[in-house]
Amino acid sequence: MKKTLILASLIAFSMTSVMAAETAVTPETATKSPAVQTDIQKVKPDFKRPGPKTNFKKPPFEERLKLTDKQKEQINELRIKGNEQMKPIMEQVKAKKQEAEAIKRSKMAVEMQEEKLNEIRADLKELQKQAHELRMQNMKDFESILTKKQKKELAKIKKEGRKRFEQEHRRPPMGPRPEGDRGPRHEYQPPVEK
Repeated sequence: MKKTLILASLIAFSMTSVMAAETAVTPETATKSPAVQTDIQKVKPDFKRPGPKTNFKKPPFEERLKLTDKQKEQINELRIKGNEQMKPIMEQVKAKKQEAEAIKRSKMAVEMQEEKLNEIRADLKELQKQAHELRMQNMKDFESILTKKQKKELAKIKKEGRKRFEQEHRRPPMGPRPEGDRGPRHEYQPPVEK
C-alpha cells in the first residue's frame, strides 16, 4: 500500500512539473503572444523610481546669466580644474571617516578611542577648511569671467537662493510664543526640586 501511494505521488509530481515546464513563459514566447504580454504587464509594479529632484524646475543658470559660448568654455575648464583639485581632498575626507568608523568598532580602551577620534576630527576640520577655501577661489575665478551686468544678475540669483533657503530651513523663534500660537512648547523648563 505504501509503495503504491509513493508511486502515485511521484507520478503526480512529475506530471505537474512537465505541465509547468510546457506553460512556462520564456522571453521568446512573451514577445510572440499578446495574452502573455498582458499577464506580464499585470505582474510588473506600477511605480517608477523617482529621479533626483524630478519636480525641481528653475530657469537654466546659463540662460539667466546670458553666457557667451566663450564664457561657457572657460567655465567648463574651471569646473574641470576645480573637480581635479577637490578630488584628493574628498578622498582624504573619505579615508578619515572610514578610519574613524574602524576606531569606533575596535576594542581599544575608551580613552584611547576618544583621543584618536579627536585627532581625526581635527584633521577633518582642516580638510573641510581647505575644501571651503578651494570653493571660494573657484567662485572668484568664475566671477572674474563675468561682465558687470552678469555679476549683478548673479548677485540676484544668490539673494533669491538665500531667501529660499531661509524659508525652507526656518527655525522657530526663541522666547515666548505669540498670542494665539497653540503649537508644541519647546521652552526650557527648570527641574522641580523635591
